[in-house]
Amino acid sequence: MHPAQFRKPNALSRFIFLSRWLQLPLYLGLILAQCVYVFHFWVELSDLIGAALGHAGSLEHITEAVAVTSKTATDASAHGVKLTETTIMLVVLGLIDVVMISNLLIMVIVGGYETFVSRMNLESHPDQPEWLSHVNATVLKVKLAMAIIGISSIHLLKTFINADAYEPKTLIAQTGIHIVFLFSAAAIAYCDRLMHLTQQDAHHAEKH
Repeated sequence: MHPAQFRKPNALSRFIFLSRWLQLPLYLGLILAQCVYVFHFWVELSDLIGAALGHAGSLEHITEAVAVTSKTATDASAHGVKLTETTIMLVVLGLIDVVMISNLLIMVIVGGYETFVSRMNLESHPDQPEWLSHVNATVLKVKLAMAIIGISSIHLLKTFINADAYEPKTLIAQTGIHIVFLFSAAAIAYCDRLMHLTQQDAHHAEKH
């Protein structure tokens, strides 16, 4: 091997490399944000269960939270504490949305820390995520793009279910934004494939 490969990094290089730990407070902050989402999830779920059991205050809370149409709100008022199918569906989609955003946070926290800060040495851990074994900056971008598409799909579905509450231009705008997310994810995945093929070609060239 070339002697340069054995040279130890100088003080400036070590200092710059240590600066990666400045990201640690950011990931800790995302963990706190995760706690907020967990709390929000249980608040929404408790309101849904309370409304199903006949609690008028819980029904009012979830009706305001999902921004149901005036027709749905009228139906809810007419039936007292009974839930409508549309309201339940919107609340459940909201819960799924919280879960997907929480998954996105986990990918950013765990994957980002593993990629940019320090190794977690989870190879022998039985609960190590499958994707963490081959995570890198590019793989993380692709997975984040796919997660964003899933979240956007949930929001778009909620909008279509409650379409009467929105103007046509809002529906068109949300659909267009979702399509942009799809094309962006496809472009990122295509670039990742090109980089992978390039690395494979370089590896084969080195062997020969």
